[in-house]
Amino acid sequence: MPAEDPFALLGVHPGVDGGSIGVYSAHADEVELLVFDGADARWLAERIPLNRGDGDVWTAQSEQLRPGVRYNIRCSGPEGPGHRFDARRVLIDPYARGLERVGDREWRCVALDGAFDWGGVAKPRVPRDHTVIYEAHVKGLTALNPDIPEQLRGTYAGLAHPATIEHLHRLGVTSVELLPVHAFMTEDRLRRLGLTNYWGYNTLNFFTPHAPYATQTAQAAGAADVLREFKGMVRLLHEAGIEVILDVVYNHTAEGGPGGPTTSLRGIDDATYYRQNDDGSYIDTTGVGNTLDFGRRAPRRLVLDSLAYWANEVQVDGFRFDLATALGRDENGDFSNDHSLLTAITDDPALEGVKLIAEPWDIGSDGWHTGGFPDGWSEWNDRFRNNARSFWLSDIADARAHGAPGAGIGSFATRLAGSSNLFSPQRGPLASVNFITAHDGFTLEDLVSYDEKHNLGNGEDNRDGSDDNRSFNHGAEGPADDEGIRAARRKAARNLMATLLLSAGIPMITAGDEYGRTQSGNNNAYCHDDELTWTRWDWDERQRDRAAITTELIRLRRENPALRPVRYGESGRVVPSASEIDWYDADGQVMDEQDWDSPQNRTLQYVAASSPEFEGRNRILLIVHGLETDISVSLPEHDGVDCYELLWDSADETVVTGASEHSPGTSVAMGPTSMKLFRAHERAERDD
Repeated sequence: MPAEDPFALLGVHPGVDGGSIGVYSAHADEVELLVFDGADARWLAERIPLNRGDGDVWTAQSEQLRPGVRYNIRCSGPEGPGHRFDARRVLIDPYARGLERVGDREWRCVALDGAFDWGGVAKPRVPRDHTVIYEAHVKGLTALNPDIPEQLRGTYAGLAHPATIEHLHRLGVTSVELLPVHAFMTEDRLRRLGLTNYWGYNTLNFFTPHAPYATQTAQAAGAADVLREFKGMVRLLHEAGIEVILDVVYNHTAEGGPGGPTTSLRGIDDATYYRQNDDGSYIDTTGVGNTLDFGRRAPRRLVLDSLAYWANEVQVDGFRFDLATALGRDENGDFSNDHSLLTAITDDPALEGVKLIAEPWDIGSDGWHTGGFPDGWSEWNDRFRNNARSFWLSDIADARAHGAPGAGIGSFATRLAGSSNLFSPQRGPLASVNFITAHDGFTLEDLVSYDEKHNLGNGEDNRDGSDDNRSFNHGAEGPADDEGIRAARRKAARNLMATLLLSAGIPMITAGDEYGRTQSGNNNAYCHDDELTWTRWDWDERQRDRAAITTELIRLRRENPALRPVRYGESGRVVPSASEIDWYDADGQVMDEQDWDSPQNRTLQYVAASSPEFEGRNRILLIVHGLETDISVSLPEHDGVDCYELLWDSADETVVTGASEHSPGTSVAMGPTSMKLFRAHERAERDD
């Protein structure tokens, strides 16, 4: 950072003989540093005025600014629309590296030197085409695991415990995406209901790890030990070859609307940090009361500095940006994929090699932009989620109710092959993060077990949570005694998991879906920090079978590069690291145009052949049958293919060993709503 950049002064820069602090405020009249007693964090020991400098950055030097010092800031300024200064408020430094709670709604910032021995452990840098993401909650993943010592369950240390790593390795996932770990707080509304903000999308500070996820020992020792435990978690996961991706919430803060708590940005410079109308009322495109104004430099810089800190000082591997459309809105509120913040994130050398994943929507006007983010970004693909759920669930429910499903196989096939109608050729299929479920919505087990959401426990009379679930209970709402219903649900779950893991793009599994975790039909369980949301480890035989199938599907994806192309193929041209795709119908004939959208035709044979660049040549055949009828399928006579080796069948409840081989032109039986994956062998391969 060039020395003349005033924003490089932001935050505390401690030293043995004292240090400096910088705070941005364009509208304040006075800014002061509050230093608290080392033995009593409530006792104000010293007040030090800051001086306004270039770029509206206020600075001061003090011998008190050593590692471990507790401090806050105060700001005073004008009244009127757009300003909410209060000289009595004790505020959090937006750049604080550590926080310690001293009251119900009061925190002390802690200056940290950040020293940590990484032991030479480097980031795994998993290529995007090999990436399999596992979305998990720090506490929920390990809170009930009996193989982890009790004092480590639900903590950063528990996430890095050998028992957790063994599970991740057994599954074959490469990257853990953690729900928010930036310091956050629970809203007063939830506290009055006896609930808590479990997911953490209510950020208090963008530089500080959430202290309650650390062990009691680390919390008692202070902010430095909390940060050290977090870094230790990252180091141990990296040693195991597992990436750490953070779900980050830069679009809004825990200060909420104007009536919410003033903890930091609102009291420092409300007019700069939050989007407002001329009368000072907030413009809210996030649904939580406020939205940061990324048409201004200071909020943009805050995000960039936070990302660089986590990517370099804490060594995390990537970020998933919550409601990312809000980050690309200009001073007029319009979204642009060349917005200066999005461009700066992409081009920042401090973020080189970091995975960037957008949730490509917010709730504002023109808020949905799937496929609209810049080169270098991947995006949560909600169209993949919707088409996969519809094909295997709501379409089947429609067929039972009305005699025919509502749609054919065309949209589903587009998702299977990488959603080329959404993402540009330059970005390719790896721009798509495919998912069936996420933290927000039904779990996979609930998706196949409930027609309606059951959110009464959230205290909002079942009004919250999505009503567009595209789920299907298969004949009974919730737990069922009928084995036929239970078997149909298990097969639907296998089909959905296979669709996720055998499609082009980057797959994301939600923790617990590998075995069938349930939230009893709650599709918005953000406020439940208990066994409703925690991952269970006392699996029965069926759950162990499901986990084994998830493992098998990940293995098959890893071993067959035709399933994970880097680029889209082009007709008549060999594109390196792409897949050459051919589509056949149930008779083994090339698909006709009318076949794609006919509800009567929901059987498809998908042949994909990799174009070697870094791996050997590979060709697969995937058969998809999306009706509740038996059908005989004639395997395609494809140029060069001598034999099809069956690798996996969704009709099987367990992983079946022992390959069966089938010649082109022969028939195979497909059971109702099922999939079969084959490896296609060429004559030269078999001769070898």
